[in-house]
Amino acid sequence: MTTPRELDGASAGGQFLRTALALSVLANEPVRLENVRGDRPTPGLRHQHLAVLETMAEACDADVSGAELGSETVAFDPGLEGDGGLEGGEYAADIGTAGSATLLCNALLPLVTVLESPLSVTITGGTDVAWSPPFDYLRAVKLPLVRRFGLEAACEAGRRGFYPDGGGEVMLRLEPSALEPIDLVERGSLEALHLYSTESESLADRDVAHRQAEGALERLDSDAPELATQCETAAASPSPGSAIVIRIDHGTGIAGVSALGERGKPAERVGEDAADAANRFLAGAAPVDRHMADQLLVFLAVAGGRVRVPAVTDHIEAGRDLLEAFGVEVILECDGETTMVSVASPLGGLG
Repeated sequence: MTTPRELDGASAGGQFLRTALALSVLANEPVRLENVRGDRPTPGLRHQHLAVLETMAEACDADVSGAELGSETVAFDPGLEGDGGLEGGEYAADIGTAGSATLLCNALLPLVTVLESPLSVTITGGTDVAWSPPFDYLRAVKLPLVRRFGLEAACEAGRRGFYPDGGGEVMLRLEPSALEPIDLVERGSLEALHLYSTESESLADRDVAHRQAEGALERLDSDAPELATQCETAAASPSPGSAIVIRIDHGTGIAGVSALGERGKPAERVGEDAADAANRFLAGAAPVDRHMADQLLVFLAVAGGRVRVPAVTDHIEAGRDLLEAFGVEVILECDGETTMVSVASPLGGLG
């Protein structure tokens, strides 16, 4: 029996768990995680983290211990046979709360490199909730960006799920893929902005989606509004809520920013918050936004490459430590305004 790789999440959150499970599958190595989500006010597995663990385990037919709410120690052994390939199939995951469906999708995306046949999963939970990417960020920003480097995946929302009831439905489909090294160094000129403004159908009579979009357009700096297009949607949802995502197309890639509606907060202000984030990004030099930066680390581990990021966040620091625990050297080179993140020798030559 292979000795599990010991990992400590004392100074990290849920992303450490999600990435560790993905790396375990990619390397076909068992892991044991202590102090799961150790730096959070309520450590241990919450509903959305348990759903990730259970979905990964079902897809791999893995041996697991600690798969229960509140658990701070998890052992996971993917036990893939032969050359470590992963059979696809159709699965369902019910988070049971407004826990993030998009974060579960993020956890599964790297598995494309070891898939032997398509994998589909239908996820019930929150699609546009705090502390996670809104659905349109996943659909219109992240997936189009990583597709440029060989990832074959698509998602759609059958229903939106806002806080507190969740109840959204996301369908994710992954195809076997070979990833190319990531090269995102220079930004290039601004080419277009796309505003995706969504309201639950219960808010349609207040024109929330339109007001969010208009608030964003009025707040954008310089000539950016002239390059913008709007997509406003009233979506079925068990809970009232709204979200806006601004996709920023530039010479070498795609970035995105977002904001969520809040009770008592004018829709125009929600749009302004998203525009403020877009203005900050446009004033910088990095080709990816600060949230995409740490999400790309696992793909660097698989395929190698380099990405210029706007800041070295706590998520990047924790992700770097995790990748290096798997033997993947992550180099950070700061030039004062941005930082180059590079991986020369990816995990086991995967991708």
